[in-house]
Amino acid sequence: MPDLFKKPTISSHLIIIYSLSILLLGFIWYFQWILGIIMTVLLVASLYYSIRSEKSLISETEEYISTLSHRVKKVGEEALLEMPIGIVLYSEDFNIEWANPYMNKFTDDETLVGKSLHLLSDDLTTMIKEDKNEGWIPLSGFEFQILIKREERLLYFLDRTKQTEIQNLYHNEQTVLGIIFLDNYEEITQTMDDTAKSHINSRVTSILNEWSVEYGIYLKRISQERFLAVMNQQILNQLEKTKFEILDEVRELISDNKNVPLTLSIGVSLGGVSLPALGELAQSSLDLALGRGGDQAVIKEESGKVRFYGGKTNPMEKRTRVRARVISHALKELVQDSDRVLIMGHKSPDMDSVGAAIGILKVAQANDIEANIVLDSDDIDTGVQRLIEEIREQEELWEKFVEPEKALDVVTKDTLLVVVDTHKPSLVAEEKLLSKTERIVVIDHHRRGEEFIQRPTLVYMEPYASSTAELVTELLEYQPKNLKINMLESTALLAGIIVDTKSFTLRTGSRTFDAASYLRSKGADTVLVQRFMKEDLDVYVKRSRLIENTNIYRDGVAISVGNKGETYGPVIIAQAADTLLTMSGVTASFVVSERNDGRIGISARSLGEINVQVIMEKMNGGGHLTNAATQLDDTTIEDTADQLKMVIDEYFEGGDYE
Repeated sequence: MPDLFKKPTISSHLIIIYSLSILLLGFIWYFQWILGIIMTVLLVASLYYSIRSEKSLISETEEYISTLSHRVKKVGEEALLEMPIGIVLYSEDFNIEWANPYMNKFTDDETLVGKSLHLLSDDLTTMIKEDKNEGWIPLSGFEFQILIKREERLLYFLDRTKQTEIQNLYHNEQTVLGIIFLDNYEEITQTMDDTAKSHINSRVTSILNEWSVEYGIYLKRISQERFLAVMNQQILNQLEKTKFEILDEVRELISDNKNVPLTLSIGVSLGGVSLPALGELAQSSLDLALGRGGDQAVIKEESGKVRFYGGKTNPMEKRTRVRARVISHALKELVQDSDRVLIMGHKSPDMDSVGAAIGILKVAQANDIEANIVLDSDDIDTGVQRLIEEIREQEELWEKFVEPEKALDVVTKDTLLVVVDTHKPSLVAEEKLLSKTERIVVIDHHRRGEEFIQRPTLVYMEPYASSTAELVTELLEYQPKNLKINMLESTALLAGIIVDTKSFTLRTGSRTFDAASYLRSKGADTVLVQRFMKEDLDVYVKRSRLIENTNIYRDGVAISVGNKGETYGPVIIAQAADTLLTMSGVTASFVVSERNDGRIGISARSLGEINVQVIMEKMNGGGHLTNAATQLDDTTIEDTADQLKMVIDEYFEGGDYE
């Protein structure tokens, strides 16, 4: 017990002092009795006064201690019963054994005793079982921080509602920057007269201004095609709830005006970074939106998380011959400045990947630079097996194909690495090559995703093209005149175009036929293409088994789920999805199956009414509006099918990414 609470007594130092004084007084009496009398009177008076003062001090101290003890006890009672802190004792089976009166405010029951902790929150028992020391729960409109004392089976409830409100206020008021871009304003207005151009300008500006006023956005036009939007997080949340309906409004408004396909792309950035960094992030978001085909909004957070809205329409053909010529000349200069060119496509290459790689090989040869195509002989799919077998017959061409190990041995810092038909590092034939050189070119026709090769020297991504083979064919047309391309090489490029367009039926523009015409003039053999595309009877039967398991899930959506334990290659899965799309009444098809590599694969196809790309992106995949896919690890085919149906439901009923 502390000294403060011990019973006070007369100080021992006074007893010692007076004992010494009496001893001294005895000597004085012995030598001077008169002086002794005087000193005795003074000593008695002093002793009386000291004892009286000491008793008074002891009495006051006792009274103070008594009062303090009462106050401390009262504080303890009030802390337990009256302070705005919830206290709950619970049993081993998570029933409430005792709760202070403060907790009764948050329940309609007269008492919490005997009730389960689930009455307060289902998360409480979970936090206790997970050995957490604290957590947060909502309770009757309040936010509580929970402190957990497991040994005492004790919970403290601390009201943090005000703190949460301040945090939310800070979060809602954070600055958000947006850059709005009129995707093809220049293309559609270059042939218009001043009156028509002014009319479109006025209508677009009017609808954007009305939109900004409605949501409280500061909007400033900074060029003919660009607007700067400044808002806060709360306004952005409202825009996300509407799924950026401004995209639809502008598209529909302009479509009514002589069917001019003008669309918007919006790049948005947010996070606790400086304004210059926020501006760079907004521009990066816009680049991503344009790289995915435009007509969509891309929101990028400081952490790197990206959200997509829109992208429902098929991309319009916006690339020009001028851009193809500029890219071709830039590629020629990079090739000429390199000691060697290495070309690689994606894993399990298809016709488009191999054909495009051969096209880039011809670019390097036309500029007298040594080049090789990286191909893993153990990762050749049956869909390109016949093409590879034909290439093997031409020794001069086949010797240009090297294994990934060989490519790693010959690559240097001056080597130019050209990646075709993909832009994702995780999908390339040999990812290690990306870190061996800083001179990287990306040529692809897929919509750009979050994952992208870092710091490429040159990027030629056109989601409006039918295939990468089409893009490469256009580049060949602007290479040196000594370019020679034989029948098999031109046929490989044509096969890439034919396969990706489903024999010129999907994603086919005027430029697609121009590229095919150029290849035919170089000797491309369409009969040989058909031989490449032939399939074995066993493959046909396997695909038929997949199609047999098809059910119509929603209006026009066909879903085929393979049998458990039966594995299929990605080509068969894709072919099954293509076949389903030819069936009457089917506007979109999804084929789910176990793959040979142990993962669960989904191949998705659409006629354009349903954007299968955003559906597959929700499941960590990607692709085009009409052609997409994904692969999932650590799951079952049943769970994958259920997840797919859930994502399709969200798409039709209004998900976060429409």
